[in-house]
Amino acid sequence: LLIVGASGDLLHVPALAHRAASSAVDAATGAFGRLGRCDDDQISEFFARFASSLRDDEAIERILAANGRDVDLAANAGRSTTRLVLTEQMRQDMIVGLEVWRDSPLRRDAPLERIEHGVWSLEARQAPLGVVGFVFEGRPNVVADAAGVVRTGNTVAMRIGSDALGTAEAIVGHALAPALQAAGLPPGTVALVRSPSRAAGWALFDDVRLALAVARGSGPAVAQLGAVARQAGTPVSVHGTGGAWLVVGESARPERLHAAVVNSLDRKVCNTLNVCCLPRSRPDLVGAFLAAVDEAAARRGTVARLHVDRDSQAAIPEQRFTTIVSVTRADGVHEEPAASIIGREGLAVEWEWEQSPELSLVVVDDVAEAIELCNRYSPRFVASLISEDGDEHDRFYAAVDAPFVGDGFTRWVDGQYALATPELGLSNWQSGRLLARGGVLSGSGVHTVRYRATIRDPDLHR
Repeated sequence: LLIVGASGDLLHVPALAHRAASSAVDAATGAFGRLGRCDDDQISEFFARFASSLRDDEAIERILAANGRDVDLAANAGRSTTRLVLTEQMRQDMIVGLEVWRDSPLRRDAPLERIEHGVWSLEARQAPLGVVGFVFEGRPNVVADAAGVVRTGNTVAMRIGSDALGTAEAIVGHALAPALQAAGLPPGTVALVRSPSRAAGWALFDDVRLALAVARGSGPAVAQLGAVARQAGTPVSVHGTGGAWLVVGESARPERLHAAVVNSLDRKVCNTLNVCCLPRSRPDLVGAFLAAVDEAAARRGTVARLHVDRDSQAAIPEQRFTTIVSVTRADGVHEEPAASIIGREGLAVEWEWEQSPELSLVVVDDVAEAIELCNRYSPRFVASLISEDGDEHDRFYAAVDAPFVGDGFTRWVDGQYALATPELGLSNWQSGRLLARGGVLSGSGVHTVRYRATIRDPDLHR
């Protein structure tokens, strides 16, 4: 039994789930010491072999077969399969990410800074951190994402959402494990927690041997995982709630607003547009916004679902509130009004849609009011301003409390897309700003720092 002090939750971890987590950490802990005796070229070879296996027709056929079974089981259970399907694009993205690490100049032992003191010197050097524990949502590509920390000499113990466990086991068996063996790396370098139980994630994050705990996804379950790890004394990187905010200034051009909205609603992930703030003085922008939302939905062969702030109802055509549409969710098709009214607190809700784009709208007096609402109700994650006023952009950047700030579509917030490096996780500022790092966690950031002194005067003393 685990008692989470932050919430008072009492968590039951069955013995099988605990053993599965402990076994993975055992393997990763044992591999960490042995990995230190391997050279960096072997690590590069591992990434090359892993990528090559994902290109191999025979290997990918077996992996896709496992993924198909996972997708069928999830769909029959009424759960979302949007991010579960191993598409060709996802496979190519995994390969690209692995080859980025193959070709990366990063090394486990690298000088960071040197300070000369005359008769002695001090050098700061990057060094491996240890065992990194991951709890991922049910997405096939996360297996390749987690492997990125091996580049800087770390090992991995990861638990993947039960819907994708079969796919993960197939990737490990037909691509990852053979790559480790071929490169001569220890087999426990990347260890999978082989349990479908959510409790295995609690057990993993309660293990004091972890040097870092990373949880992807959002909502209460992720917050609970973070609390378990913090209670164990482990540093934590968690996402928190997702959903991007788009603020529109009085000087905004309708065509720029249209493009930003359409391109921020192509699929539902954490950086998808969730709340839009429109200026009361520009009713024409309401029309541009609604047209863009409808176009985004039409591109997906469906209709949009709008949640309108109670005080903004008059800005929206009445027909939106009376028209009934078919909204596709994970558990099937629902007949709902195209638009409905929400209270101001509803702006804090992240809409988890499946096929039909779903978001909130609020009409404001000015950008300053929108910033106030964003800082109060948003997850402090992604904020974008559409405006032709440069000074307004500067004021927006200075005042909005978010780690990712832009001036167009919101979907740019992604490690591989924006920073050309595979991401391990994104972090918002929901629980406060991050110490000395950005909101994108990548393998290059998972390290510690050691200090090495060279004393040239044997009589040096204090």
